[in-house]
Amino acid sequence: MPEGASEVRIGLVRLAKPEPLPISLPARPAPDMGAAGAQLGIEDNNTTGRFTKQHFSLADRAVADEAEALSALDEMAGAGIRFVLADLPAPLLLALADRAAEHGVLVFNTGATDDVLRMEECRANVVHVAPSRAMLADALAQYLVWKQWPRWFLIVGSHEADQRYAEAIRRAAQRFGARIVEERVFEDRGGARTTDSGIAQVQRQLPVFTQNAREHDVVVVADESEVFGPYMPFRTWMPRPVAGTDGLRPTSWTDSHDQWGAIQLQNRFRASARRGMTDHDLQAWTAVRLVGEAATRTGGTDAETMIAFIKGPQMEVAAFKGQKLTIRDWDLQLRQPVLLSDGRNVVTVSPQEGFLHQHSELDTLGYDRPETKCRL
Repeated sequence: MPEGASEVRIGLVRLAKPEPLPISLPARPAPDMGAAGAQLGIEDNNTTGRFTKQHFSLADRAVADEAEALSALDEMAGAGIRFVLADLPAPLLLALADRAAEHGVLVFNTGATDDVLRMEECRANVVHVAPSRAMLADALAQYLVWKQWPRWFLIVGSHEADQRYAEAIRRAAQRFGARIVEERVFEDRGGARTTDSGIAQVQRQLPVFTQNAREHDVVVVADESEVFGPYMPFRTWMPRPVAGTDGLRPTSWTDSHDQWGAIQLQNRFRASARRGMTDHDLQAWTAVRLVGEAATRTGGTDAETMIAFIKGPQMEVAAFKGQKLTIRDWDLQLRQPVLLSDGRNVVTVSPQEGFLHQHSELDTLGYDRPETKCRL
């Protein structure tokens, strides 16, 4: 740490082995997923910190369960850390947030997309950097409606996370004037996810599964559990585009995004991490930058002052998405454009042209103020 600089320490608590594992081998998470993005954010904060006499550091803990997560949080709080990134499933995030509140720690949700975390189970000490399922579904719906593909054939996995994603898709369809013409559930009957005969079986099964569906413009897949969705493109009975959790996928980031100066962030990340930047990396980077921006703007390192600034109306951060990102005061969700990617390129960015809002077009994505059930 440079002489005379004040220290800002940031914690990161993340799952050691995220589940489920993607079917696609290139999509398997790196051991440092999220952590690499947070570390790059630390380096960027320290670039500014050399001029503001502030120094930032990261304490990273990979955990296996709730007990380890809470223990890590207690250790960080005991060491004086007041800002903690959490890349955890919703139940663990809530447990961590409640423990963090006892220590006066501000938590940044950099992984969980569950809408309930921004609604009935919102917390006054949790800032949501990851977009919600509703935001992702709304971003996809706007583009499909803009393309005049209003008739959707929805295929839903049998796990709870798949059902929650499907709920967001149904809400988005109703909100933007699309119509779900048919729904089917793809049951997970277990078995090996990768076998020598897998391609042959999938090639026979999926066309039959999608046969005789009502006339539709697009197949929308809700398969967060990675059971069938990645196999769906190019295997439907009718030649139709696939979107949702697979095919055309809404996301906060993809390593093919190169607009608005993003190419320089992508290049710096590849140089440091030796891989492409994922959505979890970008969300962790953004959370660290929020802390750095608050330290710069408040001119100090007093935690209470910084927390108030982060949650206040003047907080904004640049994240290579074409506009400054701000935080909604009704649920502490970070407003942000959502990229729609086919896995190799960014096809478009939502909000789409023509979807207007009286305050911010970004508030056409997700639950708006009149819809919220969050009571901070």
